[in-house]
Amino acid sequence: MLVRNLLLLLAVTYTIILVTVTLIDLSGVPSLGSSFDDKIYHFLAYSVLSIMWVLYFKTYPKKLKIWGILFWLLLFGVTLELIQNKLNPNRTYDFIDLLANCFGVVFGTLLASRLNILKLN
Repeated sequence: MLVRNLLLLLAVTYTIILVTVTLIDLSGVPSLGSSFDDKIYHFLAYSVLSIMWVLYFKTYPKKLKIWGILFWLLLFGVTLELIQNKLNPNRTYDFIDLLANCFGVVFGTLLASRLNILKLN
């Protein structure tokens, strides 16, 4: 029960942080030295998001199907990318960012579904 509550707290907190970071101006983000730094950040952010939520639902007594988690996280990533420029004029929609979000969700979901941390599954 404690592990489940901690995982839920981490997943919700990370989700709120991700929404906040998506909607604010991020001009001071450090460069990784490549021309597609932003895409790497998107991929990593959504991979971590997926890992957190899949691990949380692995502790749940009624196992939620991975396809359901995948669907909702993909919808979340697409929605945030589509609305960010409507809520902050300094942010712009980028189809490649949207793809990076989706690939991150798929990667993180697949990785977390295979993990057996603390015998969660």
